[in-house]
Amino acid sequence: MSEQNRESMEFDVVIVGAGPAGLASAIRLKQCALEAGSDISVVVVEKGSEAGAHILSGAVIDPSGLDRLLPDWREDADRPLTTEVSDDRFYFLGPAGSIRLPNMLMPPLMNNHGNFIGSLGTVVRYLAARAEALGVEIYPGFSATEILYDETGAVAGIATGDMGIGRDGEPKADFTPGMELRAKYTIFSEGARGSLTKQLLARFDLTEGRSPQKFGIGIKELWQVKPDRFRKGLVQHSFGWPLDIKTGGGSFLYHFDDHLVTVGFVLHLDYRNPTLSPFDEFQRFKTHPAIRDTFEGGKRLAYGARALTEGGWQSVPKLAFPGGVLTGCAAGFMNVPRIKGSHNAIHSGIQAADAIHAALIDGRANDTVAGYDDGWKNSPIGRDLKPVRNVKPLWSRFGTMVGVGLGGIDMWLQTLTGLSPFGTLKHKKPDYQSLKPISEVTPIRYPKPDGILTFDRLSSVFLSNTYHEEDQPVHLRLADPSIPIAKNLPLYGEPARLFCPAGVYEVVRDEDGNNPRFVINAQNCVHCKTCDIKDPAQNITWVPPEGGGGPNYPNM
Repeated sequence: MSEQNRESMEFDVVIVGAGPAGLASAIRLKQCALEAGSDISVVVVEKGSEAGAHILSGAVIDPSGLDRLLPDWREDADRPLTTEVSDDRFYFLGPAGSIRLPNMLMPPLMNNHGNFIGSLGTVVRYLAARAEALGVEIYPGFSATEILYDETGAVAGIATGDMGIGRDGEPKADFTPGMELRAKYTIFSEGARGSLTKQLLARFDLTEGRSPQKFGIGIKELWQVKPDRFRKGLVQHSFGWPLDIKTGGGSFLYHFDDHLVTVGFVLHLDYRNPTLSPFDEFQRFKTHPAIRDTFEGGKRLAYGARALTEGGWQSVPKLAFPGGVLTGCAAGFMNVPRIKGSHNAIHSGIQAADAIHAALIDGRANDTVAGYDDGWKNSPIGRDLKPVRNVKPLWSRFGTMVGVGLGGIDMWLQTLTGLSPFGTLKHKKPDYQSLKPISEVTPIRYPKPDGILTFDRLSSVFLSNTYHEEDQPVHLRLADPSIPIAKNLPLYGEPARLFCPAGVYEVVRDEDGNNPRFVINAQNCVHCKTCDIKDPAQNITWVPPEGGGGPNYPNM
């Protein structure tokens, strides 16, 4: 719509995304202002209906970031994490049995004792309350859809999306134009595969000299289990079945709070078989003899899915550019073998805030905050990511049995000597290039769900509380609408219908089995971004829907 109809507001700092990274930046900026006796205006825009609505993580949380940001959080009556890890187990799963790996063989950095089990969404809601108490403005239900630039080409803020646009692209009766939020500096904390972050990476060539970013998809359910199946504080990680030895991924069960168990599955998106379905592999995983007994007589409470950044140390892009910075999973700070990123997200938010506050004190605006970019490798983030930098490339090159073993040896050698025999391995290619033609693979057949332990996509999406206003433009955009049927279907069997964990994409045929059509059920989308990452033609682009749309995770 016309930019002339938009209101404009000025701030010192605009933050895109009310996740752990964005809220840590907001809190730290206000803390710095209080310490300096200055006043900094900070606003956070969040596309979810509230802070935490779109947050999904395992979650075993390393508290180091929280301890640094809010040293008093453990004494707070409203503390968001109360279950400490008491038992830490690792298993290799075969088709019918399992082998527990001795903890003494695991590198020390894989030890979860001292960490907490809980809901990252609850942590985010806690951080949002602390931020607002410091004077941060948080605008939930507003999608940042456009980057604003000044006359020099520097980032000058963002614009939120128009509300009340019909599917035909025309304004409806309740049309409300978006707002321009202009700032001296803008912090992009969108999480993995953010739509604006993609634009920034390309415009400022932020990935030059880096390995391709790698991704995984994390699928999670929250269950309430019977008391005799509950082991408060138990953290259980596993790898192996149901995946073959060439496909990377793993799984987890976390017991916490009031008989709650989080069960999840992480699949690396460089898998090769186009007939593989991450959702169905997760459902199949729950039927393993070492897993299924936990859920007997239990109740499934929630479901969700989200892409994860897995490239690590060698894939972190340049983080600072004129007028802005990247933080958290937008920067790629997840530790793959630990399956943890929230602590680094908070650390990065703190570091970005410190650098931006120093720039504001110096009277600067809309320039490149180089100190933040230069400092992360020698910070807690770098010390966390560097020792595990070869785990993902070794896994991808050599498969589960050999790759995981080599990764463990590499972590041990770096722990003991600080050196790696591999140096720093590069990631070879982006995930969308890994699929084989369907003619070269054995198709995978999945059993039908039983509705007790295993479920279908639509009943799962129902538990994610996903809602989109149906009369709005489709937020999953095809660059070429002919590609799904003309190219992807004959070559790959159209993998979008399988890699999507929410039943968004379908290939529909006439009664006689002819005339295939590609259907997008955008109202089902849980904003995982897998389609944007894995589509082999890179034909699908995820953009934010109307603000407030998407999942509404209560405690994920």
